[in-house]
Amino acid sequence: MLGLFKSKAVRELEQLAFEMQQNLENNYKDAAQQARIRLGERLETLWQEGRLKEKEYRRFSVIFTEYTAKMTGYHH
Repeated sequence: MLGLFKSKAVRELEQLAFEMQQNLENNYKDAAQQARIRLGERLETLWQEGRLKEKEYRRFSVIFTEYTAKMTGYHH
């Protein structure tokens, strides 16, 4: 029910975060890195376009920062 009240922008960011997490769990490091990069890019774009509330922006910024730290050194 709560998902019905989320903006399209928030749902998009949640999908990217979910994709990143799934790729990490399945040990698809390159795909996880790509999802992380897309999350960061979309987060900034949506924020600049005014499509996110400050609370939403901060929430996803924390997620992006945490995963960036976790994924430091992930490459083949």
